[in-house]
Amino acid sequence: MLRFRPHHFLCSLGYQGKGYSTRFTANMDDIVFGRLGASTGEDTQIEVVGVSDDICSPCPHRRGENCDKPDKIAALDRRHAEHLDLRAGRVIGWHEARERIRRRVTPQDLDVICEGCEWLDAGMCKQAVAKLHSE
Repeated sequence: MLRFRPHHFLCSLGYQGKGYSTRFTANMDDIVFGRLGASTGEDTQIEVVGVSDDICSPCPHRRGENCDKPDKIAALDRRHAEHLDLRAGRVIGWHEARERIRRRVTPQDLDVICEGCEWLDAGMCKQAVAKLHSE
């Protein structure tokens, strides 16, 4: 089972092999392309958490169970949790998470729910949400 902060569901959907450091990118590659992208990836169970998760583990911004940008991360998590109806302690499958994103998020929504994310302007997540809607 994986552990994700609320905003990492969309980060995983939009990930395209870029990250904060070599270790971070290798970890994301393993999670997104390896585990979630595997033939059984849709069945992967993910526990929603309110602290550092499996994606955060090698992040250079991680400070124990938190981030060196706690207010920014808390705001991202709050907006994503509300938009996707996710709560800490809930376990959700990757297939269900993708369906929830498809039903509840449009590419334009990311301007609000991802406000403050340094990756927003790159457009990767908007492209991923648009692709999800076209599948």
